[in-house]
Amino acid sequence: MAPPLPGPLAHLAPLLTHYGYWAVGAVVLVEDFGVPAPGETILIAAGVYAGAGQLNVVAVAVIAFAAAVVGDNIGYLIGHTGGRAFVHRWGRYVFVTPERFRKAEEFFARHGGKIVVVARFVEGLRQVNGIIAGTSGMPWPRFLVFNALGAALWVGLWTSLAYVTGTHITAVYDEISRYQLYALVALGALVTALVLRHLLRHRHRD
Repeated sequence: MAPPLPGPLAHLAPLLTHYGYWAVGAVVLVEDFGVPAPGETILIAAGVYAGAGQLNVVAVAVIAFAAAVVGDNIGYLIGHTGGRAFVHRWGRYVFVTPERFRKAEEFFARHGGKIVVVARFVEGLRQVNGIIAGTSGMPWPRFLVFNALGAALWVGLWTSLAYVTGTHITAVYDEISRYQLYALVALGALVTALVLRHLLRHRHRD
């Protein structure tokens, strides 16, 4: 039986339970050419499942790596053949607004080729990395090498950390249960303090 996933990973449990490796590959793939999908989140969730014995960690890593490289290269092709006009016309349908794309391009231009590796770890840049490389005219072989390196580091990091967590999932949940009450008390105290601060400020202004 698959383990329950903590926090924001929980909503991906049905997807992983029903589709397994296909879900990992599909979600990572579409995220990497601009579609707003939880690619990094599903990779972490799949790593936890692998650590708990529900998936094979090597298969998760290989599929995620292949999907990441292919997805970014689709993005590169979109940027290279369609250019900025294409992105500006259709990007809004996947939340790639002209302003967001402009900022990403400026960041890309400042940091050169190495940003292809770093962008893999930056939310927002990860989704448009390949498209920007294509519109900026970066040679495809250079992009391919740096993109593959970034994908390998990204997949390796998150899969490894999630896998280790998954192998100790029972201990993790025990710790969460142990400190849950303290966390709720602390949160309640913080909210109370913020409310009191707001009321005092409002009274002082009156």
